[in-house]
Amino acid sequence: MTILEAIIIAIVEGLTEFLPVSSTGHMILTSAAFGLENDSFVKTFEISIQLGAILAIVMIYAKRFIRNFKMYRKILVAFVPTAVVGLFAYKFIKDVLFNSVIVSVSLIVGGIILILIDRRVNGQVSKYSEVEDISERNAFFIGLAQCVSMIPGVSRAGATIVGGVFNGLNKKQATEFSFLLAVPTMFAAAGYDIYKTPFNFSHHELVLLFWGLIVAFISAWGAVKVFLLIIEKYGFVHFGWYRIAIGVLFLSLWHFGII
Repeated sequence: MTILEAIIIAIVEGLTEFLPVSSTGHMILTSAAFGLENDSFVKTFEISIQLGAILAIVMIYAKRFIRNFKMYRKILVAFVPTAVVGLFAYKFIKDVLFNSVIVSVSLIVGGIILILIDRRVNGQVSKYSEVEDISERNAFFIGLAQCVSMIPGVSRAGATIVGGVFNGLNKKQATEFSFLLAVPTMFAAAGYDIYKTPFNFSHHELVLLFWGLIVAFISAWGAVKVFLLIIEKYGFVHFGWYRIAIGVLFLSLWHFGII
């Protein structure tokens, strides 16, 4: 992997991490398009640079994290299902599910679901005045929905947003809860992967990780700001069609042996 390839993958990560389009899927497909071998470093790189993106959320929502302590309990309740499932499914997910076919199919299926969900919840009024008021029961069910996103291509953001709107939140609140839940989820996922991976990276690989973290942070910051505006005005339907298009494209490239 060259520095340019690392920067491009990090831009893809930052732009897609909090959108319902699957950042992991996009990074896997981008790496495949570059012809990179799907070795342990590439997999670790794709997971580790998510820390850069999540730091952008911590910075953007710093005041909410500092002032609203009751939110911590709700986020913890939502995080538990993912932590349990992820702990037992980690090896299977990383060894078996990280491939272009699964990602492409997941993108297409998830896109169809997003379009259908958007039509169903269009104009939905929230049960809660603020996202922090969500019940622990509803938070837990959103956490269960997040477990599905362990399949590459499903999208953690997409799964939690869908879970949110089916548990009483409006589109904007569901999106914000998805952002907040991403903090413990992604820190845990990246930290566990780093713990399970032997630390024998070369100097060049450490440089790639450094630039990946920085670029992912910057691109994620901008993406989050724009995403909230798009969701309020247009909903999820365009992201659904995008998922279908990109999934069909990469599935076609795989079929003809291009990637």
